[in-house]
Amino acid sequence: MYPETTPEAVRPEAGMSDAEAAAEARRIIADAYRPTAYRDDSPVPAYGTTPPVVQPGRPPMSQGATDASVLMLAGGTATAMVGGTAAVLMYVSQFADPVVCGLVFGAPTALVLALARLAKRAKPDPDIHHHYEGPVYQDQRNVHTRTTGVWAKTTNQQ
Repeated sequence: MYPETTPEAVRPEAGMSDAEAAAEARRIIADAYRPTAYRDDSPVPAYGTTPPVVQPGRPPMSQGATDASVLMLAGGTATAMVGGTAAVLMYVSQFADPVVCGLVFGAPTALVLALARLAKRAKPDPDIHHHYEGPVYQDQRNVHTRTTGVWAKTTNQQ
């Protein structure tokens, strides 16, 4: 299939001597084993105009998106563990009541959701600071809006 590249395979009718044929064979063999890629190992400067390179792993994203993705991964893992435990329990016992299992395994989830809602309400209101120069007139009114009826009559009262 492939011609041999040893000195014996070089034909003498090509007009080469044995030394030339051996040198040609060595050149062909060296060409066959030459690397086809080059890596530049010179040191990279610590600063410059080179754009950032995406690293393997998670794609680049904002800190908020990273935090949200970690929460979603943790929630998915916790859900899979709770659901898998319930499924194994029902399969092994062969007479486990799905309603009871739903209550037992759903109670921690309901508790966590209730605590999260309570924690969201417990946040203090932010301090609002206004800084003005010169005469300022502030009018702060509370308007109560009430929409009633089929054709939506809106009444605004101060």
